[in-house]
Amino acid sequence: MASGQAHPPFEEESPQPSTSVRSPEVVVDDEVPGAPAPWVDPSPQPQSLGLKRKMEWSDESEEELEEELELERAPEPEDTWVAETLCGLKMKLKRKGASSVLPEHHEAFNRLLGDPVVQKFLAWDKDLRVSDKYLLAMVIAYFSRAGLFSWQYQRIHFFLALYLASDMEEDNQAPKQDIFSFLYGKNYSQRPLFHKLRYQLLCSMRWRTWVSPEEMEEIQAYDPEHWVWARERTLIS
Repeated sequence: MASGQAHPPFEEESPQPSTSVRSPEVVVDDEVPGAPAPWVDPSPQPQSLGLKRKMEWSDESEEELEEELELERAPEPEDTWVAETLCGLKMKLKRKGASSVLPEHHEAFNRLLGDPVVQKFLAWDKDLRVSDKYLLAMVIAYFSRAGLFSWQYQRIHFFLALYLASDMEEDNQAPKQDIFSFLYGKNYSQRPLFHKLRYQLLCSMRWRTWVSPEEMEEIQAYDPEHWVWARERTLIS
């Protein structure tokens, strides 16, 4: 059930050192069915992994691009054992996987929900083909697995993670194309670099793209009244 929680204001990230590259700019194609009018942001956007009005990429080398998603990893959480049933003097134990999702990953996700481009995309996806509550929960899980600091996540990471979630959960390829249609319109020239960054994100996650139903429930239980958990595809008439 959606709460009256207001969208958090978008806070611009400070430009990072020269180790980061310029990221794809947003081009909203007015000819896309159902797409709203182009968004124009009067304020400059950060140069680090941001999506802006036009598509521009720097001439930096492939080595610098490959370093884009390199990260300092924290120790992997260890599984624990919990008592499931008691029968006489016997106890049945069940292995419970340790979740790597921390409050800062929820904070990074909530911060990006305040981004005007992300908000525009969520409003555009009226049928929840690519942004229902389960796919959005997977975005938070992927943020926890990628290992970046919470302040490093930019809107490009949101769309990369959402694309991976759709690729993992959906048999239909059309929803993933919706992401490209929204971001780039009919401009196909930027898709190869998007896929390059997607591959780098996959590598940083060590290809762990499957998210269990239990982990999705745990992610949603962190803030059960959050408005995004009302984005349930099955409830759309």
